[in-house]
Amino acid sequence: MVDQRTGAPPAPKPPHDQQDPDQITPAAPPAAGSPPGHGYPSDHPFRPLEPPPGYVPGSSGRPAPVDSALPDVRLTTQGAISDEALRKAEAYIEQEEGAANRLSGRAGLIVTAIAVASTLFHLYSAYAIVPTQELRYVHVGFVLVLCFLLFPLARRFRNFIRWWDVAAAAACVVILTYALMGGEAFTDRAAVPDRLDVILGVIFIVLLLEATRRTTGWIMPVVAILFIVYALIGPWLPPPWTHRGYTFTRLVGHLFITMEGIFGVAVDVSSSLIIMFTIYGAFLQHSGAGKFFIDFSLAVMGGKPNSAGRTVVLSSFLLGGPSGSGVATTVTIGAVAYPMMARAGFERNAAGGLLAAGGLGAILSPPVLGAAAFLIAEFLKISYLDVIWMAIIPTVLYYLSLLFMVELDAKRFGAKAVPYEWSLTIPQMLRRYGFHFVSLVAVIGFMVAGYSPMLSVFWSTLLAFGLSFLRPETALWPKKLVRALSDGTIGVLNAATTCASAGIIVGVVTLTGLGLKFSSIVLAYAGNSLLLTALYTALIVWIVGLAVPVTASYIICAVIAAPALIKLGVPDFAAHMFIFYYAVLSEVSPPTALSPFAAAAITGGDPYRTTLQAWKYTLPAFLVPFVFILDPIGVGLLMTVPKGGSWVDIVLITAKTAVGLGALAVAAQAWGLRRVGGAERATWAVAGVLLVFPSLLEPATERLLGIDVPQPAWLGLALVALLLFRQIRARGPVPA
Repeated sequence: MVDQRTGAPPAPKPPHDQQDPDQITPAAPPAAGSPPGHGYPSDHPFRPLEPPPGYVPGSSGRPAPVDSALPDVRLTTQGAISDEALRKAEAYIEQEEGAANRLSGRAGLIVTAIAVASTLFHLYSAYAIVPTQELRYVHVGFVLVLCFLLFPLARRFRNFIRWWDVAAAAACVVILTYALMGGEAFTDRAAVPDRLDVILGVIFIVLLLEATRRTTGWIMPVVAILFIVYALIGPWLPPPWTHRGYTFTRLVGHLFITMEGIFGVAVDVSSSLIIMFTIYGAFLQHSGAGKFFIDFSLAVMGGKPNSAGRTVVLSSFLLGGPSGSGVATTVTIGAVAYPMMARAGFERNAAGGLLAAGGLGAILSPPVLGAAAFLIAEFLKISYLDVIWMAIIPTVLYYLSLLFMVELDAKRFGAKAVPYEWSLTIPQMLRRYGFHFVSLVAVIGFMVAGYSPMLSVFWSTLLAFGLSFLRPETALWPKKLVRALSDGTIGVLNAATTCASAGIIVGVVTLTGLGLKFSSIVLAYAGNSLLLTALYTALIVWIVGLAVPVTASYIICAVIAAPALIKLGVPDFAAHMFIFYYAVLSEVSPPTALSPFAAAAITGGDPYRTTLQAWKYTLPAFLVPFVFILDPIGVGLLMTVPKGGSWVDIVLITAKTAVGLGALAVAAQAWGLRRVGGAERATWAVAGVLLVFPSLLEPATERLLGIDVPQPAWLGLALVALLLFRQIRARGPVPA
């Protein structure tokens, strides 16, 4: 993508008597081919940072900044990220989202026209009434056509549309038109499809899997094929995996014709909520919201030794709306924040881990969350507002823990303040660009007022469009509006193909009863132990997440693993939220840990050490799901009053978990108010576990040690108080 930012001369060095040699280093010149301000190559695709035309650095009269995205801020930190580092980081985004063609001329116009038409259709479907079957068919049709035109058969065919791409796209249109025109007669033949139905169904399944391969890689199509094979060879499998088996004709009819296969729940969510939020995010991006959120974070958090880390935390939360991609958010924030983090004194692997944790946080942040969160609402038949409500406390705990670890890092690394100045005060910045927050709040406001999630996002999108005209540099005039409309559909291609292919898996599971079989196997191995079942479920979700995208991981495990937890008395919403969080954690888990690897490309750190650091920062995301599964009042973390309890239990479980996570953070960082030694570090860890998992330790200590600890949480709290008192009184570092 061509960057439209206008150039500006570098900022002059301040007078010698205003320079602090310990904190100010002359900024490196921007890399060749990059505009002044952030070090991006002129054609890099990280849209959240792309300013709208006319959004000129230093427009308030000050010289343009050299290495900050903030229009009225001049950072006195080291220079921009190199082009080579950004190219490496871009490769990880392509690995997650596919390496798309960069088309120009007539081909580019045709693809843009198709994408704009798709977005306009989906906006219309949000406001008007479009029959469910028609909406799903048209949605998948637009997605597959764009996939074949935008994503090449192989890398050597990039940036050109080949005849076979056009043929595949045309075949998708013909087949879906046939299905759509068939009406009820077509759907009534699902159990006994005729020969033409089967032929077209097979061709369509092959085309769908090829489109998925182009956008997500080989693994998802291979997994779908394995499930198809399982449906066909059931009678020959050993117990407990055996089933009566299905003919090829019956299977194709179920997957292609019914609303329980390819065009099932996952595509329903993709054609409604997922694409609407993607369109909304595109409008925010092209009106400059993503850039403003980073600028605002820099301004609010600046001026202190821990400012660099705090900026990462705040901006990752704000970018959850316009981005929604963990890898893209990591790279977007890293390109701006890492030079400041390096100058402050952060170790490069730790800096990369924090950036990756911030990218993960963007997926977990309401009101958008991740694509899988929309599926939770559909699977449980609840409002998406309920899902947002349940995510509030886990999100708050996650970000509080991140901020606490940033404070510890600042002390551990002896971080220095990185000075910068801006010509606009924060209130002035909010008066100029604060309208970007309005539509984010409006999404929730409309849902609270009783609007459906689709209609809420529809009106919020129109609101974001209208508010963009409050400033000439953010206004979505026709050229930018076309780009926003185009990107609204293009941004959903990866998730949509994943949802459609996951429909094959869901169809096989419902047809063969695999979900009940699998849950029975898990319960048998766990001996009906809730703890072991939760551990096995987490392991299964984690392993599946290493192979397939987050959305597919959630869909697969929701139908095969969630029933085991529900059978043991776990509320269905808690079981699905547990699976959702562990599906998201695949973002920071090797060998597919794309966010840490992209962060390491920016920081120059070791990818695997960066991943280990990311695990440390994301500790709350690993632990909190077990709390609302294992603790009797743990559902309080999901803003749900426990049975026989009250709102007081929600406050208590939240406070207890927050303090426990803080204690575990000290143990993980080996630093509190000062350095923490080995024995003291272990004591902090014990205190944290006592607070976070008291219901586990009480029976465990009684069984293993014969000791009855009736109130483990209070013991943990006492240990924390004692350790804090010891740290306050101590002087100087202690031995490691």
